[in-house]
Amino acid sequence: MENKQLIEEFYTAFQKLDAERMTACYHENIQFEDPAFGTLKGEQVGNMWRMLIERSEGNLEITFHDVEASETTGKAHWEAKYLFSKTNRKVHNKIKASFQFKDGKIYRHTDYFNFWKWSGMALGPIGYFLGFTPLVKNKVRKTSLHLLAKYSGKKFN
Repeated sequence: MENKQLIEEFYTAFQKLDAERMTACYHENIQFEDPAFGTLKGEQVGNMWRMLIERSEGNLEITFHDVEASETTGKAHWEAKYLFSKTNRKVHNKIKASFQFKDGKIYRHTDYFNFWKWSGMALGPIGYFLGFTPLVKNKVRKTSLHLLAKYSGKKFN
């Protein structure tokens, strides 16, 4: 499979809320990074997608466009529309993704998005006024990692 097709397969699976198909696109030594979770590796990455899809309870709309890829790198733009479960607020997050490939799989996946804009949508006034601060970003990351650890332990132990 060409790398552009691999990215398209990943996001098509995401649109269908199919975490297993998504993680099948990843190399066993995958490294993922984004503003909410920080850096995740290996099994943590697949568990993150499983958790996010399960927690969305089917209330998740994914679109993607501008997919490009070479033999070693790729990029795409994608958008997620969902209700943030903690506050029940609507979020429309616009993300730029970059990829590196190894052995016909996605080896590195980095998502970039404006954390301040996201926190305003997800958290409301606190996010609008304090979302640019390390205090809020660190709290969101700590909470995200705690939920992931709890999910992984419950699901896979």
